[in-house]
Amino acid sequence: MSSVGIDQISFYTSNYFLDLRTLAKVQETDPDKYYQGIGQEKMSMAAHDEDIVTMAANAAYPLVENGEAEQVSTLLFATETGIDQSKAAGIYVHRLLGLNNNCRVVELKQACYSATAAIQMACALVARQPEKKVLVIASDIARYDLNTPGEATQGCGAVAMMVTAQPRVLEIDPEVGNYAEDVMDFWRPNYRKTALVDGKYSTKIYLKALKKAWEDFRESSSLTFNDFTHFCYHLPFSRMAQKAHQHLAKANKSELDANGLEQQIADTLSYNRIIGNSYTASMYIGLTSLLENCQQDLAGKRVGFFSYGSGCVSEFFSGKVAEGYQQFLFTDLHRDMLDKRQEVSYDEYLNLYKAPDPRDGEVHTIAADTQGRFRLAAISHHKREYVAI
Repeated sequence: MSSVGIDQISFYTSNYFLDLRTLAKVQETDPDKYYQGIGQEKMSMAAHDEDIVTMAANAAYPLVENGEAEQVSTLLFATETGIDQSKAAGIYVHRLLGLNNNCRVVELKQACYSATAAIQMACALVARQPEKKVLVIASDIARYDLNTPGEATQGCGAVAMMVTAQPRVLEIDPEVGNYAEDVMDFWRPNYRKTALVDGKYSTKIYLKALKKAWEDFRESSSLTFNDFTHFCYHLPFSRMAQKAHQHLAKANKSELDANGLEQQIADTLSYNRIIGNSYTASMYIGLTSLLENCQQDLAGKRVGFFSYGSGCVSEFFSGKVAEGYQQFLFTDLHRDMLDKRQEVSYDEYLNLYKAPDPRDGEVHTIAADTQGRFRLAAISHHKREYVAI
């Protein structure tokens, strides 16, 4: 059977960011609490005319701008920042990208895990019909209550991945390890805009799920810890990857020293440190970061992935980087986007935080602000109106 996996991968984040030094100053705390303690430096803040739909469309546009839109048979949209209890956010993206009318569109939800479910479903669909292409998009805005421990881990971003046969970036192995358990470490009831989280408990469950998913993976895969040169973890904050990797290394009695273990994850953290948490997108932005920032040629190397969604569902899986992957990346586009971001003051951050949330059914136009290609222009009669710029 031909290989299946990620043929192209692109991400998008807002052009606004808050430096966590600014937050630390307002809170009268040491910036190292954030820069060193959780491994975060900046957090992206969505403009008022940006949401999961506009970010998703912006992330996916480079993958379809040269006529590939007609070839997409399925769009799978992963998010935990849903904008409608009924209509999939991907339907709006379908129109904005000009996908064909014979394309199925579905939204998936399970905290930060659902993008991995989407990837596995996409691989199965392509394995069944190798001539088809499946577009997987993960898009989220991470928001917590002000003056809470989670505030510094906010962020936003979207990642788009084209899943095909004979992929040019990453071949995904069919063997996986899963672990699920009904826990209340992080959740957001329908009546809340921000999540409820038990941070210490969530870290504990994350590490437990990692060990259990890895053990299940080893039951079905011949690969061992030493077969992987790099590991991508779900990144609620960068320090979590370091905790997780040390935990996994210890469980496997790895002989690598601290520096060796750090080298296996360091390049996956570069983008996350300056974007912040992007929930379903975070691990895959981490993959993009690895592919675009690693100085060595990763072709033929195996990467381990641990995807975690609170509540909880987790999965460990693996992939092999394709030969010549570098020429199919969007490195310059991503770096240019990050370089052009604009820092905001604390007051400007509060203004972005308090995004309009009209619920009265009246006509609410939203001022143009985003530097992206797509924007939310209005919310009118309870309908969201998106336009291409």
